[in-house]
Amino acid sequence: MPSARSRAVSAPGVLLLALVVHGNFGRCGAGIEYGDVLPDSFPSAPAETLPHFLLEPQDAYIVKNKPVELICRANPATQIYFKCNGEWVNQNDHLTKESLDEVTGMLVREVQIEVSRQQVEELFGLEDYWCQCVAWSSAGTTKSRRAYVRIAYLRKNFDQEPLGKEVPLEHEVLLQCRPPEGVPTAEVEWLRNEDVIDTTRDTNFLITIDHNLIIKQARLSDTANYTCVAKNIVAKRRSTTATVIVYVNGGWSTWSEWSQCNNRCGRGWQKRTRTCTNPAPLNGGSFCEGQPFQKIACTTMCPDGAWTEWSKWSACSTECTHWRSRECTAPSPKNGGKDCSGVLLDSKNCTDGLCMQNKRVLSEPKSHLLETTGDVALYAGLVVAIFVFIVILMAIGVVVYRRSCRDFDTDITDSSAALTGGFHPVNFKTSRHDNPQLLHPSMQPDLTANAGIYRGPMYALQDSSDKIPMTNSPLLDPLPNLKIKVYNSSTASSSPRLNDGADLLGAVPTGTYPGDIARDNHFMNIRNKAMGSQHLLTLPREHGNSATGTFGCLGGRLTIPDTGVSLLVPHGAIPQGKFYEMYLIINKAENTLLPSEGTQTVLSPMVTCGPTGLLLCRPVILTIPHCADINSSDWIFQLKTQSHQGNWEEVVTLDEETLNTPCYCQLEPKSCHVLLDQLGTYVFVGESYSRSAIKRLQLAIFAPTICTSLEYSLKVYCLEDTPDALKEVLELEKTLGGYLIEEPKPLLFKDSYHNLRLSIHDIPHSLWKSKLLAKYQEIPFYHIWSGSQKALHCTFTLERYSLASTELTCKICVRQVEGEGQIFQLHTILGENASSFDAFSLHHSSAVTTQVGPYAFKIPLSIRQKICNSLDAPNSRGNDWRLLAQKLSMDRYLNYFATKASPTGVILDLWEAQHQDDGDLNTLASALEEMGKSEMLVVMATEGDC
Repeated sequence: MPSARSRAVSAPGVLLLALVVHGNFGRCGAGIEYGDVLPDSFPSAPAETLPHFLLEPQDAYIVKNKPVELICRANPATQIYFKCNGEWVNQNDHLTKESLDEVTGMLVREVQIEVSRQQVEELFGLEDYWCQCVAWSSAGTTKSRRAYVRIAYLRKNFDQEPLGKEVPLEHEVLLQCRPPEGVPTAEVEWLRNEDVIDTTRDTNFLITIDHNLIIKQARLSDTANYTCVAKNIVAKRRSTTATVIVYVNGGWSTWSEWSQCNNRCGRGWQKRTRTCTNPAPLNGGSFCEGQPFQKIACTTMCPDGAWTEWSKWSACSTECTHWRSRECTAPSPKNGGKDCSGVLLDSKNCTDGLCMQNKRVLSEPKSHLLETTGDVALYAGLVVAIFVFIVILMAIGVVVYRRSCRDFDTDITDSSAALTGGFHPVNFKTSRHDNPQLLHPSMQPDLTANAGIYRGPMYALQDSSDKIPMTNSPLLDPLPNLKIKVYNSSTASSSPRLNDGADLLGAVPTGTYPGDIARDNHFMNIRNKAMGSQHLLTLPREHGNSATGTFGCLGGRLTIPDTGVSLLVPHGAIPQGKFYEMYLIINKAENTLLPSEGTQTVLSPMVTCGPTGLLLCRPVILTIPHCADINSSDWIFQLKTQSHQGNWEEVVTLDEETLNTPCYCQLEPKSCHVLLDQLGTYVFVGESYSRSAIKRLQLAIFAPTICTSLEYSLKVYCLEDTPDALKEVLELEKTLGGYLIEEPKPLLFKDSYHNLRLSIHDIPHSLWKSKLLAKYQEIPFYHIWSGSQKALHCTFTLERYSLASTELTCKICVRQVEGEGQIFQLHTILGENASSFDAFSLHHSSAVTTQVGPYAFKIPLSIRQKICNSLDAPNSRGNDWRLLAQKLSMDRYLNYFATKASPTGVILDLWEAQHQDDGDLNTLASALEEMGKSEMLVVMATEGDC
């Protein structure tokens, strides 16, 4: 290269020297031969100018492995060479072309070189790779501009992605977007429902200089999915889609005119109405506040009719008669007032009896009038008689029909009034804070809404069968297919007046009507389906059901106390220098789409960890409790996530993982640890493929803290055996004035289509009596197995004969038909045991929700790094991370760990999540000892607390 460069430099000099020598020799010869005849001076030739660049090299980008071409064109120029990064380019790498300028006739020289990716990558230093042209002429040299050559790229992840929002109509919306780093800098455009937003056509949109999208005034048509797109010459990247929902809060229309007074005579009321249509609530907007109607008192005058004065007598007619008339208009009867009594027309003989010749003629009309009046009375009497006869026949038919029904069968009303209906779930509806018309969070649904009638034979049970052994006795035989299946103790005591049963957990607020509730539910469903998973960013973070924290590269842990839900952010999961505000929420809304399909059952709470779209350098671990009995091998387990459209999609089916599976699930008897690369909303579901799978339930009994009446109610809750389910009911009963009278008991519930049966026995009949008609109550199988209905319970209402009776002993039996059961032996003293059993003493977990940095981990960072350095490298004898996974029972799918930069580090992260509560390093030390890693034990003993 030096020799070539020297040749390239010397070439122009040699050429110039030759020209000078040749010119001198020519002048000498001419002086010898022609000196006498030539003039003393010659006109001088025009001096050659410096080279002028017609085309200078331009900046270029190397895309993938394709080299770039740099072109330089100048005149006049005897030579042109490229110099890159201060060094001359080899002459052989130049491609030279010559042509004549058509205008000036001068020689134009063009030189071209190629720059490869390897040449650019081999350059060390802070300055970019550059090249420039140097052109020579007899007058000197000229240098071109520097052309910089860079390797083009565009990273995958956005620095900031847009987040979905809910905004009211005509409000400003800001969607932020920071594109990925790239060379050249990426251009940004926004898509609205996959169409490019043109701010020149729609001036309501504004794209700022830092690539943010602003909707100046949100319109209903702006409800859409928005995507930020970044592109350069290398690639095109799309952000996650942000759903913007423009909602409209309802507004009242103007009042209608007042109606007529409802009472035709005397005092009444009249009303006017208005509708919530100005505007109507849309896209989840709140309903109008206030009443849709108004009433005021009114009084209607109802005068009786009175006759006017008689008119003058008419002229005497040919029949010797004249007439006079009057009207009932002084006043006219109104609003039900009495009509005038008497005749409208009056007539008499106008000749004082002298006109005897027409006597017969005058009498005939009167007799005809009498005949007509008699016919009308006759017909009216016949109609009334026929009507009375028909009514009597109908009454006799109804009596006969009822008697026949009472002789052969009995009516059973399937409603909460007759059967206590206590198995219905508690519905919680998230309401907008400015909408008091939505349901109160602690309010149960109207249990009589689906009341039906079952007509069929009844079977009497004797009192001697009150004590029910856990056997297949006739008392436990299956019943007809009812929502509530009841055997009545007496066929004559099916009174519908009893209102015992499942107590309402809250009262309907004043002004809330069934129509309003249905309408609100409709709007909430539309809103959730439209929003998809982005609505999770605006979920209410209820106290006790969420945790938040800000984490950096040191990691940390989020924990929701007393729920078994946590999120472990390992050391190094967050890029160096970045800090993320993360959150963890247990979703309690019941108007979302159910994650289970077909025969699947929900086994865990729906948990959201976010925000979505974060760049993570290593997996985080989400821990969620579940209620499956994993000892039975009849389960098919799945982890599901909620998409942006709100639908549930399968993430992984356990034991069916592939290399493309984006996560790993470590299943334990009561919890599941999920290693995730993407945050979102997740739930654990299962399906039984041989009708033998078992769910773990827990039974909890609550009683009122204060009882001042003769009635005393015992609520028996049937819950999934997860900490969050019990916590939810404990908090609910605390607000309702109930307390847990005995520690919950477990129950194994089998996938056998058999219902759960509850009954109460051994009541001291001399002091107490049961107000139930039924011998027992049942909770339908599907209500329990689906896992979609929360806080299922039945209520047993007892009545004491005297307020002096303050002690109650009884037995409550809960069992699955043809399955397992539990018996509660209750002994309570009213008003005294409320404080003897602290309901919340069942939970002993820490109330700390956020741990940041080293305090969140049990293994010190120095020990962790040494373990990773020792086990990450593969060992031919298998004494590496694979054996550690086997010793820690994490070897269900080793390929997942093999794809990670540090398999040992991911295994230790999972161990940290498993041992959140105990923090005992002995299991890890034992595994290392069995592997023969004694040096690690020395490190743990000297640097850590074993």
